Amino acid sequence: MKKLERSLNLTTVIAISIGGMLGSGIFVLPGIAAAKTGSSIWLAYLLAAICILPAALSQSELSTAMPSTGGAYLYIERAFGPIFGTIAGLGLWLSLLLKSSFALVGFGAYLSVLGNVPNDYTRYISIFFLLIILFLNIYGVKKVGKVQIVVVSISLITLIVLFVFGLPKVDPVLLDPFYSKGGMGLISTVAFVYISYAGVTKVAAIAGEIKNPSKNLPRAIILSLFIMTVIYVLIAFTLVGNIPISTLATDIKPIYSLAESIGGSYVGYLVAVVAVITLISMANSGVLAASRFPFAMAIDKLLPEFMGKIHVKYLTPVASIVLTGITMTLVILFLDVEKIAKLASAFMVMMFISVNLCVVILRETSAQWYNPAYKSPLYPYVQIFGIISGIILLILLGFIPMLAILTIMLIGFVIYFYVGKKTARTGILRKYGHRPALFLLYKKHRSELTESIEPVKIQDTSLDGKIASDAGVVIPLLGNEKSPEMLVEIGAALNRKEITQAVHITEVPNQTFLDAVMEENPTIHSLARRFGGLAKARKAKIDFESVVTHDLHETIRELSEQTHCDWMVMGWDARAHKGIMVRNPIGWFVTHVNSDFALFRDNGVRHISKVVMALRPGRRDKNFVAIADRICTFYKASLTLMHVVPVTTSLDEIKEITIASEKLLLKASCESFVEVRHSNYPIETITEVSAEFDLLIIGTPDKGNWQNVLLGQNKDKFADHSVCSVLRLTVKS
Repeated sequence: MKKLERSLNLTTVIAISIGGMLGSGIFVLPGIAAAKTGSSIWLAYLLAAICILPAALSQSELSTAMPSTGGAYLYIERAFGPIFGTIAGLGLWLSLLLKSSFALVGFGAYLSVLGNVPNDYTRYISIFFLLIILFLNIYGVKKVGKVQIVVVSISLITLIVLFVFGLPKVDPVLLDPFYSKGGMGLISTVAFVYISYAGVTKVAAIAGEIKNPSKNLPRAIILSLFIMTVIYVLIAFTLVGNIPISTLATDIKPIYSLAESIGGSYVGYLVAVVAVITLISMANSGVLAASRFPFAMAIDKLLPEFMGKIHVKYLTPVASIVLTGITMTLVILFLDVEKIAKLASAFMVMMFISVNLCVVILRETSAQWYNPAYKSPLYPYVQIFGIISGIILLILLGFIPMLAILTIMLIGFVIYFYVGKKTARTGILRKYGHRPALFLLYKKHRSELTESIEPVKIQDTSLDGKIASDAGVVIPLLGNEKSPEMLVEIGAALNRKEITQAVHITEVPNQTFLDAVMEENPTIHSLARRFGGLAKARKAKIDFESVVTHDLHETIRELSEQTHCDWMVMGWDARAHKGIMVRNPIGWFVTHVNSDFALFRDNGVRHISKVVMALRPGRRDKNFVAIADRICTFYKASLTLMHVVPVTTSLDEIKEITIASEKLLLKASCESFVEVRHSNYPIETITEVSAEFDLLIIGTPDKGNWQNVLLGQNKDKFADHSVCSVLRLTVKS
């Protein structure tokens, strides 16, 4: 199948993004919005930009991890699964085409200024220009981008000139009242003008056609949002300072009115021409982005296959563009545009809430393939603000938009049931979500392990070409380990059986064919060579294989069951794993893998001669001591059993603890010691003690704070503050 051509540079992408915003949001809406809040309309635009900033940052991050055509639909589908993906794709498609239709109908008001065009005919003229836009999109996106740059430049210059000449003429009397309907009126207006900024992220829908998307896409989104925020705020302030609110309340051509009041009728005519061109350009940008959603959904088998076809010559999704054009034609002919704009805003708010949730889900689950080149700052607070503010705005938009969202959800369910149900993909939330998250839609059942145990054949005589069925320890390698050799060596130290099985696992999104990545590569060859050397040096039998999978957690569980291993050992960054809605793969493994579990935080120590074990209260002391003794024997290291007791602990209590600990160490074959330290600050004490040792062994904590419970993002403080390497043990037997 032919691929879309990457032909858009940074300037073009910024122009397309600004073109998506620079339209009805400033040329049509300000007058109606001013009637809802008064001269504080400029503040409403500023607050709307602040509310949309989290979604812009989140979408910038998501787009660099998944720089493919589809934008927010793609991210929601990967995070929540194909059911939500179908709903999101429909919602995004409708919101963009509704907004574009509104722009085409709105430009009729400006067209009427230039000639005596009856209102009854403006809709047909809009359809004529829509046909031109459709041909332009079919002919080639590169040509669309070039036209967009010219139009955006002219529009920006015109608005800047209006501000420069209009600001000195601002009448302070017209700025009163600042709030015509109080604080709630202002907040409601924020929700109303929210759609003005919706175009800031829709360039992500054409990520598959952008040059160097990991850098150009975030830059384009953030720069275009900043530029348009400044333009909206300045023009809105100039507008209400020059024209009475009572006049603006019924004016759907406010920029013409502003130009006429500043420079007379000829200047007004000139600005009307610019407005007409700009609104058409906005519709053009909307068609470009909206048409990519059905295309991406068809590629993912959520819509009929013909919607995903690309024109042989022009490399554009013709069927998707035509469907978008037909739907826009029906909207222009039969629907009320002001209500359409409100519905479009509601759909976009809902999608932006979902986009912020996507970042939380993908970050917290640590999906192996999720590796964005750009990461949103101040995570997760930015995303939480975006979600909460979005919910508030959605409520303020009223009952009808909420009803429309429910209707689209119902239609999405029907389409998924009849078309997309055959897809085998699952969302990240289903893989790693807890019961509160799964209860909403997903039925709990065991998904099949499709093609996961298909090892890449490595030309190395030390490997047997299959997963060992009797390995005592399995070490999954996910590619982010500081030292794979050290992790495998720790696994060998824990092993009571003959074979230690190391498996390099590469997880790819469901839409990626496994055959496309199942090939030999230098990393695999390097690991095979290094593990061969480690096996000889330690006189251990280490088997190594490479696996490509769509489902990381099921593959590791399958490895555990196939090998009947005693231990699963993985690298670790000290992050916690528990959460209400989501958890990272470590949390899933700890609760779903039948074997004991060891997490190794590698702090760069390469020679282990002194080991300290600090047990949390209530642990199985005998089991932990036996495990620590095995590790110390492997390394020929000493073992110190550490107790940190409060400063108020009596001498008798300390003596009792010491005697009990010495009894535990009687069966240890390595050199062993007991040490008791007085401190009311165990974390700081263990941190100081860790400087004297090479390896700290701890158990799994029982509870975490509220932030850990909510998002699973907090870190194990003992492990995170330790200077030496840390081995955290979860013993189930």
